[in-house]
Amino acid sequence: MPDFSRRSFVTTATLASLAPALPAWAAQGPSPTAVDPIFGDDIVRLDYNESPYGPTPSAVKAMELGARQSGRYYYEQQVRLIELFARQNRVPADHVAVFCGSRSPLQYGLARYAERRSVVTGAPTYDSVAAGANAVGTTVHEVPLDTQHAHDVRAMLAADPQAGVFYLCNPNNPTGTLTPRAEIEYLVTHKPAGCLAIIDEAYIHFSEAQPCLDLAVQHDDVMVLRTFSKLYGMAGARLGLAIAKPKVLGELQRLNGHNFISIAASLGGIASLEQADLVSDRKRTNRRVLLETTQRLQTAGYRCTDAQANCFMVELRRPAQPVIEALAKRKVQVGRVFDAWPDWMRVTVGTPQQMQTFLSAFFAVMQH
Repeated sequence: MPDFSRRSFVTTATLASLAPALPAWAAQGPSPTAVDPIFGDDIVRLDYNESPYGPTPSAVKAMELGARQSGRYYYEQQVRLIELFARQNRVPADHVAVFCGSRSPLQYGLARYAERRSVVTGAPTYDSVAAGANAVGTTVHEVPLDTQHAHDVRAMLAADPQAGVFYLCNPNNPTGTLTPRAEIEYLVTHKPAGCLAIIDEAYIHFSEAQPCLDLAVQHDDVMVLRTFSKLYGMAGARLGLAIAKPKVLGELQRLNGHNFISIAASLGGIASLEQADLVSDRKRTNRRVLLETTQRLQTAGYRCTDAQANCFMVELRRPAQPVIEALAKRKVQVGRVFDAWPDWMRVTVGTPQQMQTFLSAFFAVMQH
């Protein structure tokens, strides 16, 4: 475990006694937050792991063109997106399919592979998996993360040797933590026959983790998910990718018809992929703001996950829901409660100013 996990944690009374020692920006209360030029309010939105920077200017320009071209189906733009992603990532184009967000192929995968067999996930993890499994009437086995907050792959395999779907998010949502590549390979090579391994890489661009696209190309019944909702800042455009063997993608398409996404989303995705410095620049910015935020929390005695994404979790040592509600009253919105960790709170990484506002509000709430 990281060194901070061995610290003794301060109680509410201790935090109150520390107030004079807090930095000036924290002791003075919430810092003023500028009005959001897009939404026209001063709410700090740190609840859905969206990018605070939105689409790049080139992507916005491309999506405006897509809006003007939307009088026709223009499927060719979707083909361009698939071919560009395949070429950049050195995977066969027939192993790539686009969807309206990455949630769609996830749900289709659950419907096709888990209708009569169970679903195994980590806990906590992306809760749409359990919701989707419940919707198709199958059993969900939620296996606690290990002591390093990684997926306990061997425990997941043992939870049901005949499972229909194994879901692994890397980096994980909500913890932002990584599962070693070797453990993911173990899952892929030891899963039961006919079982779909879903590796969700929605947050991979924020980390130094080795992607698993090659596993989807080399192995049967392995699907890797990608999205433009996080680092690329296109959450509302609804654009996701599934990478798997053509047979798996064909199974998904049986539930998805022609699978045509909007021209605007296609062109925005192409423009984002063509901007060579986009991933490195946003990853570097996110990492700096993430570390500045978690270090301030750790200095005040709070334990944070070793996140490698644009979100992290902080342990409150009390039920998280009242804290979330108190922050909302201060116009700071953070993530929902995850049943597996009811005393932890998920926070999205925003801009430096947004995180300063969050920290000021957080310390005020926790002291009062």
